[in-house]
Amino acid sequence: MATPEWFEAEVDDEEEFSVREYDITAVPNDFNIRTIYDFVDSGVVSIPGFQRNYVWDIRRASKLIESLIIGLPIPQIFLYEESRNKFSVIDGQQRLMSIYYFKKKRFPREDKRPALRKIIEQTGTIPSEVLANDDYFTNFNLQLHASLPGQVNRFNKLNYDTLSDDQAQFDLRTVRNVVIRQNSPNDDDDSSIYEIFNRLNSGGINLTPQEIRVSLYHSRFYAMLDKLNQLDAWRTLIGLQEPDLHAKDVEILLRSFAMLWYSSEYRPSMTRFLNLCSRRFKSVGEDDIAYCERLFISFIAACAQLDDKAFISTQTNRFSISTFEAVFVAVAEEAFRNRELIVRPIDLQNLDALKADPQFVKATLTSTASSANVALRKSRAKELL
Repeated sequence: MATPEWFEAEVDDEEEFSVREYDITAVPNDFNIRTIYDFVDSGVVSIPGFQRNYVWDIRRASKLIESLIIGLPIPQIFLYEESRNKFSVIDGQQRLMSIYYFKKKRFPREDKRPALRKIIEQTGTIPSEVLANDDYFTNFNLQLHASLPGQVNRFNKLNYDTLSDDQAQFDLRTVRNVVIRQNSPNDDDDSSIYEIFNRLNSGGINLTPQEIRVSLYHSRFYAMLDKLNQLDAWRTLIGLQEPDLHAKDVEILLRSFAMLWYSSEYRPSMTRFLNLCSRRFKSVGEDDIAYCERLFISFIAACAQLDDKAFISTQTNRFSISTFEAVFVAVAEEAFRNRELIVRPIDLQNLDALKADPQFVKATLTSTASSANVALRKSRAKELL
């Protein structure tokens, strides 16, 4: 994947070369379509709205359904066992949701899928009144071409109800589901699910670490980060009008809060640290989430006197994630400790002095994820700001 032009590339060196051994249980289960649908509809398998928007068009979804009706095998689905009777999808979101939508006889309109994602984020499901709303959905009637010219595909334009004799056959078709459970190492970031997700998705469209992270650890805290990511002042500060396609801007927010909360516990790699923090943020209460939102907004206000190049590196002419992270933590740390808001504006001259400081510059250009450089950046930022 090409590096976006607007931010400095950072290499998490220790993650690139880390190899871990896992003890995982991978149990294959041939669930029939009716069971798969019931799992999703009841919430046993969470609707994976936080991975990516549903991206298949109705023709591709129709081909999957046709394959199931006539008994052709489809690729297996990977599920992660979070707890008893609670699973998340590692791989197979598009197939799973195509089955779900066909059974519901409704297909999501392309322009409404981002809005649907937000609804799922808020409710954990798709409410019946939304499914019935023609602004969000159209009827799911199969759109299938005949295999030969002049012929008619007998399933074309049928829906679940009009399958007639084929309905029971469809419901009883089985799909291989591989259920993954990590036995060891007994770490807090469920590293095996991250690694499996990463490797399963390395063949087609590669997912960034943050895209995988959003899939696995989405929470009310993440919803707050998404909200902050929409702020006009934040978008101006990072110099990107629209949210980044691969969620790098959300990762910057996550990383800043992770360092604010847990910098004393930081150990490389940055990827594993952010995974661990993302998991911890799932248990943060509403009051703390609301406070963090207000704190960040007060930080943005403290940046009001800075120009739009404030966090652009003079060495690379790109947005410096390391600089922003260090400044945010240095400025917000005392307020965070006292559960207050930031009231003093950031001085541009002090920030320029920090960006020109030889020690700080070196710590932002090489081995950026090392413990020593993370600590050094924070220390110099506190001294000079």
